[in-house]
Amino acid sequence: MAVNRRDTFGLAAGLIAASALPARAQQDWPNRPLRILVGTSPGGSPDIISRLFADKFAARLGQTVTVENNTGGGGGIAAGMVSKSPPDGNNLTMLTAGYASGAAVNKFPFDGDNTFGFVSMVCSYPFIYAVPKDSPIQSFPDMLARAKAAPGKLTYVITSLGSVYHLIGSWVGMKGGIDMVPITYRGSAAAVTDVMSGRVDVMLDTATSGFPRVRSGQFRALAVTSPTRYPLMPDVPTVAETLSGVQYMSWLGLCAAPHTPRPIVERLNAEVRHALSLPDVQKKLSDGGNIASPTTPEAMRKQIEDEIANWKSLIKANNIKIQ
Repeated sequence: MAVNRRDTFGLAAGLIAASALPARAQQDWPNRPLRILVGTSPGGSPDIISRLFADKFAARLGQTVTVENNTGGGGGIAAGMVSKSPPDGNNLTMLTAGYASGAAVNKFPFDGDNTFGFVSMVCSYPFIYAVPKDSPIQSFPDMLARAKAAPGKLTYVITSLGSVYHLIGSWVGMKGGIDMVPITYRGSAAAVTDVMSGRVDVMLDTATSGFPRVRSGQFRALAVTSPTRYPLMPDVPTVAETLSGVQYMSWLGLCAAPHTPRPIVERLNAEVRHALSLPDVQKKLSDGGNIASPTTPEAMRKQIEDEIANWKSLIKANNIKIQ
């Protein structure tokens, strides 16, 4: 088929225009409302912080940013929706550390950059061992001693088998040579009620929900899982002070769809850092037991990959049963 010069130039111009569309879309981003999908219930730390970010993002991006909660699949459905969404930066998820532990037990899929477009870690916080204020357990070493004296008798709260809660409890059990029984709860309200009434002995909780209960006097803190004394509760000993090497910081992090263009990822990363620099955001984080922990997208991906590998090693080495 013959093609004249005018057709050739027209075809070339069309190809150039088509190839420029993605770049133009990136420059115009965002040109429609954004949403942050959260895999936890309203009122929890991921939800509260997502709504805080939604307000800050909207003010600077000039678009409405909504937060949608979907607790199905232990948070996996919300993350999966973003993982399968178009790579346009308009669908985000506030990923929790529970995704890494879930991936370690093959509950959630994870294939690095093919699973998410990593933006930045947002904040971090330890777990806390706590008991009611009138509990006979006086300290973390005392808890271990009581557990050793009565194997299989002392109980503690977890969210589900294979969760971060369960893995931390199992880690402490292996290092401490104790056999405490995990009791699963789908929500914190029922767990708190049972611990307060004495039906369960120990609350293993995140700092985000545990610290307010300690500050109110409802609970006494036994230990936190941070590597060193946690600046937001420096009088509380660490687990590592008794069991060397047992340390863990949980986290929240923002992700987009996989293969989201780098300029959009960089803009989102800059917006996360700006939001975390604001005094009202820092106070909200601190009130909930969090500290700001922004990272590069690459550092976020590596942290999650390392965490998954570490949890898998712990599960295998200690033959932890997850079902």
